[in-house]
Amino acid sequence: MECLIVDGYNIINAWNDVFDVSGEPLEDCRNRLLAILSNYQGYKNIDIIVVFDAHQVKNGREKKETFDNLTVVYTKENETADNYIERFVRGMSNERTVRVATSDCLEQTIVLSGGGVRMPARELREEVEKVNLGAKTALLPNLTKTNTIMSHVNADILEKLEKIRRSDF
Repeated sequence: MECLIVDGYNIINAWNDVFDVSGEPLEDCRNRLLAILSNYQGYKNIDIIVVFDAHQVKNGREKKETFDNLTVVYTKENETADNYIERFVRGMSNERTVRVATSDCLEQTIVLSGGGVRMPARELREEVEKVNLGAKTALLPNLTKTNTIMSHVNADILEKLEKIRRSDF
């Protein structure tokens, strides 16, 4: 199965029309990114790992948690998301396809040399939007139809029920 590893803060900063890091709490930005990627994962059915830098957290230990269907990693003290991603790509690229989403050009080059597949932040954004549009298009016909209990009842039975309702035996 394909794996997509996302440099979380890098994507948040790259999608500056989606996230307002100057006016919005960083935790809210993180949670919205995770929600966007969780929805995307649901349609793509791939493993997604989102990595957030915690390298400046004193005595910080690497922490992994689950958010819906995503794996979220907070790096340990003195380890950047880039370091974690590079290590992950080197360890996994022989076993499966690993795509890395980041807008950092140097990191994209390092990922390629480590056996991974680069995915610029812009390309991830386009793919997420395409998946969202496809989902809306698929759901739209069902949203415009009447969906009541009675809309699925056979016409003959509906007529009999209507007669009973009117007491027209």
